[in-house]
Amino acid sequence: MMPGSGVTVPSATGRRVSLKALIGSGDRIALFTVPIALVVLGLWAMDQSRFAVDASAPLVRAIALVVLAVGLVGWAWSVVLILTVVPKGELITSGPFAVVKHPLYTSVGLLVLPAIGILLGTWLGIVIGVALYVGARLFAPAEEHELQGRFGALWDAYEHRVLLPWL
Repeated sequence: MMPGSGVTVPSATGRRVSLKALIGSGDRIALFTVPIALVVLGLWAMDQSRFAVDASAPLVRAIALVVLAVGLVGWAWSVVLILTVVPKGELITSGPFAVVKHPLYTSVGLLVLPAIGILLGTWLGIVIGVALYVGARLFAPAEEHELQGRFGALWDAYEHRVLLPWL
């Protein structure tokens, strides 16, 4: 049994939904990413200058803030959709899901973590964000196969319609 597959939680609709349905591949992505993050953080703790980046330029800070804002909006929007649509047993195809198949992982890995890192003057956010994104790409096919099995032609149509299916 997959972690969380037997656990149910109340949803906003009042129905109980399996935790696995809500987290998708998140547990496997975390198990992939956390050890990498711990190693990188350990290396950083030994020599912070190795990961230092000068983010003092106003343009760099402005770009990082815009990227962070876009990432936070994408992340929050994805979370709201997951918490409100998945419990209904429906496939999410709108909002950030119309742009990429896994906007929660993509926004955190490629936007939020790197931008926070730059704003804090370190490359750590980029390294950990890329690790998270790689983990998402490794485990996404299993999640997508599960969704295709559950939604069939609806999933197939979505896969062909999503703007950036490779991201």
